[in-house]
Amino acid sequence: MDRLIELLPDFWAATGETLYIVGLAMLFGGLAGLLLGLGLYVTRRGSILDNKWVFGTLNFVVNTFRPIPFIIFIAAVQPLARVVVGTGIGNNALTFGLALAATFAISRIVEQNLLTVQPGVIEAARSVGAGPLRIIKTILLPEALGPLILGYTFIFVAVTDMSAVAGLIGGGGLGNFAIQYGYRLFNPAVTWAAVILIIVLIQVVQLVGNRLARAVMRR
Repeated sequence: MDRLIELLPDFWAATGETLYIVGLAMLFGGLAGLLLGLGLYVTRRGSILDNKWVFGTLNFVVNTFRPIPFIIFIAAVQPLARVVVGTGIGNNALTFGLALAATFAISRIVEQNLLTVQPGVIEAARSVGAGPLRIIKTILLPEALGPLILGYTFIFVAVTDMSAVAGLIGGGGLGNFAIQYGYRLFNPAVTWAAVILIIVLIQVVQLVGNRLARAVMRR
């Protein structure tokens, strides 16, 4: 316990790093995943922008990268991270890798939730002359918003989990803190302090996500 008190400044710094990494990864991965998921939905057969070639290409890309275990994925994208963020190690490289992984995961969640929107509602909008952009803005996204919030909440938990491998590429965060100062130094109090804080963070995000989704779906 005394060791944990000594490490409190590092503990809070690691907490800030986790929030920074996960927050930026969700911001960029969330936006890119939304666009990719919309692309998958609107170009699938029978949809509002039916295009089998575009859908086939997007579907192939997502199916290729989504199943790769993150510990392998983060190593594989290091050359691309050097081009995009200027480095293949550290928190920025990890954030890039997490955002990319989140993009592919979120795209499937977006596509699947949009598929729950009743086709009749979309057909009714098309029959009165609504264009694809208007259908997306006024029907698809509002109708699927509640499930999308729950989906993004789930991905937040997954991204927080994946951020624990930060130490492999010289990154920080609570996961790396627990491994470096707790597990490797045989100090379970340090490890459990990081674990408990991660659990609290996840519980808060899950609670907020559930309440937002419930409020949206009750409208």
